[in-house]
Amino acid sequence: MTKGTEPEHMLARAVIIGAGPAGLMAADVVSAAGHSVLVAEAKPSVGRKLLMAGKSGLNLTKDEPFDAFLSHYAEAAPFLRPILAEFGPEQVQDWARSLGQEVFTGSSGRVFPVAMKASPLLRAWLHRLEAQGVHLRTRWRWTGGLTTPQFDTPDGVQTLHPDVVILACGGGSWARLGSDGTWAQHLPNDCAPFQPANMGFLVDWSPHMQPHFGAPVKNVILQAGPTQIRAEFVLSRRGVEGGGIYAVSRALRDGAPLTLDLLPDLDTETIRKRLATNPKQSLSNRLRKLLRDPVKQALVMEFARPLPPDPAPLLKSLTIPVTAPYPLDEAISTAGGLRLSSLTDDLQLKSHPGLYAAGEMLDWEAPTGGYLLTACLATGKWAGASAARRLSASSF
Repeated sequence: MTKGTEPEHMLARAVIIGAGPAGLMAADVVSAAGHSVLVAEAKPSVGRKLLMAGKSGLNLTKDEPFDAFLSHYAEAAPFLRPILAEFGPEQVQDWARSLGQEVFTGSSGRVFPVAMKASPLLRAWLHRLEAQGVHLRTRWRWTGGLTTPQFDTPDGVQTLHPDVVILACGGGSWARLGSDGTWAQHLPNDCAPFQPANMGFLVDWSPHMQPHFGAPVKNVILQAGPTQIRAEFVLSRRGVEGGGIYAVSRALRDGAPLTLDLLPDLDTETIRKRLATNPKQSLSNRLRKLLRDPVKQALVMEFARPLPPDPAPLLKSLTIPVTAPYPLDEAISTAGGLRLSSLTDDLQLKSHPGLYAAGEMLDWEAPTGGYLLTACLATGKWAGASAARRLSASSF
């Protein structure tokens, strides 16, 4: 079949590979600018990781001052600054409202849709994309070709000849949801190795900890390297996980030890004085009464025996010996991917004019709490706008 006789969707001027938040946002922007778009998704349905995130309440973004928000992207912050300045926390909330999804801000500053789930938002978004003429194709797996992409599809091999291509292929975790990182083989010279981010860590527990698996450790300060946060986490059969651990996971991955302040509202001297009362009682019994938490007491007994005569300092800095991060595919997100140095300011690959990239496949990382989704949406919008400008310029 010649190009002139191909079906309309095969003639799309923009092809977007990946139908997660970044890819759908890019499709929204390019199609709203009046250009024909085809979105190719390898899985049978779209937005699978977004829907998974929404099962426990879809955290859209974090409502906080821009510089504080930007700081969570660490060394990628200078590159992302203009992108997030154009589409940051306020704009994410406006975007959700434009899809009929009212939002609210929790006490921690995290922003959620009132419906909490991702499915109503995704349905409204797909309806808008359909109205804008976007062609969505599932079970289309990208097999090669950068500016002339090739796909394995239910109808056989398809090769497209668009004017622009936007890659939104995701990171290297949660392969069953579509982010398997296999796209990196097509850009081997432009990619940094994948590493897990926002993940749990293995701990070699003794048998006496088994009754506490699944229990939360509440009201503690976790510290790893320069990162410190007051949060909670969970003990699992394999180790430690949950929000507090994810917040310090980067420092732990880089080799910093994990320490806990088990009594963050008391200073060392106050703890020492309280332990000195009732000296006829055993030290373990005094600890139990002071900690008032069997999980915290179990952690002390696990990692601090034999107890020193003065245990107050260790209650303020108890070391938890983590051994290794959970496997990459179990991580909430990934570090590594397409190097920012390989991209122009408009997210176009320097080596391939007309090829753009967005989302988690770029080499940036951020903690949970709305930062991940915001940057995926923002880079998708930025890449889409850049691609739309190129298409408009080439139309004249």
